Formats: sequence, structure tokens, C-alpha cells
Amino acid sequence: MLNNFFIEDHVKNALLEDIGFGDITTDYLTNEEDLMSCELNTRVDGVFCGKAVFESVFRILSPNVDVKFYFDDGDIIKKGDKIADINGPARYILMGERTALNYVQRMSGIATETKKYQDAIGEYKAKIVDTRKTTPGFRAFEKYSVKMGGGALHRFNLSDCAMIKDNHIKFAGSLTNAVNQLKENLSHAHKIEVECDTMEQVKEALACGVDIIMLDNMSVELMKECVKLIDNKAIVEASGNVNLQTVHDIASTGVDIISSSAIVAKAPTLDLGLDCK
Repeated sequence: MLNNFFIEDHVKNALLEDIGFGDITTDYLTNEEDLMSCELNTRVDGVFCGKAVFESVFRILSPNVDVKFYFDDGDIIKKGDKIADINGPARYILMGERTALNYVQRMSGIATETKKYQDAIGEYKAKIVDTRKTTPGFRAFEKYSVKMGGGALHRFNLSDCAMIKDNHIKFAGSLTNAVNQLKENLSHAHKIEVECDTMEQVKEALACGVDIIMLDNMSVELMKECVKLIDNKAIVEASGNVNLQTVHDIASTGVDIISSSAIVAKAPTLDLGLDCK
């Protein structure tokens, strides 16, 4: 999902934002020949994510900074684990420290939160997936992190899948009108999803032959009835009121997908630190 050229372009912009016209602290405290050794450590349990991005920060600043990892993306890390050794010119390690940590703390936090949700689903078949409620300009990294945490991915952007929501239905005049108009214009490669609030809408969506039916803010009992009615004629997604306390019950209804913005938007950063020796 994260190609090297994409990572490098993003990291260069992040470094430009942070360094500006120069690191006036580090520039006057270090010389080019000064060396430093540091460790990337975790102060809490979690899921590590962001290895290539972390490394890219220092590689861009100086090819002489060496980063040796002991964990890969998606690995479980425990409080006190050493994730990586960082050795090289002190000037560039100090200059890149904050940017590198910003990436891995955010990405590891999302991966960790995603795993909590997928674990809470337990024995049921449902997969936890993300939404488009992401940080502008950081979506690819956030979605990659969801994947590393054991989740699945919803559409990346508006061109991936046609999703008909309440306002689309109101504008088109009816759910059926909206679906028919899309079918006349969409590529054969695109699926159609409809957001349904009631059993009546689910019946109408089924009659239209849509690919995905989202059960939005429904009770567990109503979701069970809808899943039975749909009977594998469409992929069933549940959304709304999804949290760690409710996700297991939602999964018990038999839905295929449970989408939640919380795994990204409400994920805390993971407490990782760069500790110099």
C-alpha cells in the first residue's frame, strides 16, 4: 500500500514543515562529525507500525544514519521492548527525531486500536473496517495502519465505490431512482452500496440488486432480521454506534463488515520514545 516514492514525498514535506530554514538548536550544538546512538523503545503494549516511514526520515536527512529494527509492521510489542537501534550523525538523528516519532506513534496507535476491535469481535466472521473519516493528507498511512492491526479496508476515496446515502436518496427522489441512475453510468468494475435505516429500505435495496447493504444505526434485533432477509444476496455492512462495548453484539447478528471511524479518528497515539544512550 505504501510505495517508497510515496513515503519519501510525504516525509520530505513533513521534514520541510518541521525544520523550516534550519534546526537552530541542533545546528549550533553539534558538528558534522559528532555521532550518537539511540534506541526506539515502547513504554506500553501495542502493535508496531511505520517501520519504512521511520527509516525514511533518517535516510532522507543522511545516508549515514543506520536504523536496525527488531520488529516488523503488525508485530505485537510489549512495554519495555526495544524496537530499533539508531546510530549515526547526531545532527540528523536529533533533527529527524520528532518527525519520525510522529509517524510511528500515530500509525502504531491506529494499528493497536484496530486490533482491539477485531479481537472484541471474537468468534464471529465480521471484519472491522475503517471509513473516510481520516486526517487530510494522511489517509494512506492511516489505512495501512488499519491493515497492520488486522482490520480490513473500506473504499479509499469517492471513486472506489458508489455509496448511496440519505442525502443522495433525497436528491434522486427515491432509493430506486438513485440506483438505476448509477447503473446506467457506472463502470462494470464499480460496486454499489446503499445506506439503509429501515427494513423497508433494505427490501428496496435488495429489489434493486445492489452489491452492498449498510445497516445504519439499527438495533441488534433489527440487524438480525435484516441479515436473515438479505440471505447472502448482498454483502452486509453494519455502521453506527460501534465501539468496543458494542462491536461483539453487532458481529453476532451475522453481518460481514462492521465499519467504524473510531479505529482511526479516536485512536490514541502509542507511547514510543527515542532514548539516547
